[in-house]
Amino acid sequence: MRPLHIGLIGAGGIARAHLPGWLELGARVSVYTVDGSAEKLAAEYAGREVTAAADLGHLLSECTAVDICTPTPTHKELALAAVAAGRHVICEKPLALSAVDAEEIAAAAEAAGVRLHPAHVVRYFPAYAAMRQAVERGELGDLAVLRFTRGGARPQWAPWFADPAKSGGVIMDLMVHDIDIARWVAGDVVRVHAQTRGVEHATGGARAEVVSATAVLTHASGAISHITGLWGLPDQQFRTTFRVAGGDGLLRHDSTSVPGYRITAQGVRAANEGIPSSRMTESPYLSELREFAASWEEGGAEPRVSARDGIEAVRVAEAAVESSRTGRAVEIAASRAHAVRTGIQEVTR
Repeated sequence: MRPLHIGLIGAGGIARAHLPGWLELGARVSVYTVDGSAEKLAAEYAGREVTAAADLGHLLSECTAVDICTPTPTHKELALAAVAAGRHVICEKPLALSAVDAEEIAAAAEAAGVRLHPAHVVRYFPAYAAMRQAVERGELGDLAVLRFTRGGARPQWAPWFADPAKSGGVIMDLMVHDIDIARWVAGDVVRVHAQTRGVEHATGGARAEVVSATAVLTHASGAISHITGLWGLPDQQFRTTFRVAGGDGLLRHDSTSVPGYRITAQGVRAANEGIPSSRMTESPYLSELREFAASWEEGGAEPRVSARDGIEAVRVAEAAVESSRTGRAVEIAASRAHAVRTGIQEVTR
């Protein structure tokens, strides 16, 4: 693999999960933020090839690829700037707050001839990857019902999480992980019905209130996925589960029963801020970044996450948010016109 120079935008929890992966791959990393936190992060890696970039323009002019680890509302502007500079883009989930914006980013990347990688890291966690492989081998038969849960303490370390106009709320920010997995395993989604309970837009003392949501996805295959997300109280243990049932078998997983599963916090973080990881294999973040970087080489294999995957995860999450707001199911129909325009088989509402 050719030497890498990565422009890492952001210095929060996800940036701190990505940075060790880039260093493990032998990359030189320039970190850029607007609040001075880039300098602090670079200082923590003194003696390594990590520096703070003075400005975004300088960063974009020198790096091989840009890794966007910033709040969701900034993704579109930063991704389009990186694409305009001719750089490959890794962007944390969700790719954008709307499918329209996600499509715009993907179309710009395709036109510029650069790669766009939505960072859906759960596909790289061992249990989820093994489950997908079992489904592909036909070990479960035709899929019938899939159940996914994901929950932990409500994010309190950054105020934008508490504003659903910026974070998308518990559905777009948290449940998008399992929405992506459900689609990865059971195929495209044609109908969504969702409900949210609790205070999404929280200020002051209300920030500790519990918010939960449930979405029922109907797949084109006929399979049904039930997805539940929880932002709980500060002492809420982080936990994920899945139950995937088909005509020939059932697969179950519970992160709290797996000794190798852990929550890690990088640097000095708030009490309930953690990044899920695994001791069972190498870091899923490293696996993800290695796969992305390998695809930039001539003849490199396609990563398991595509730009279309990022778009569709946003599309389904957006439909779930709308369903929760209106109380009505949302149909997601195929759009031949959009497929012709983008050269990718897409679905739109």
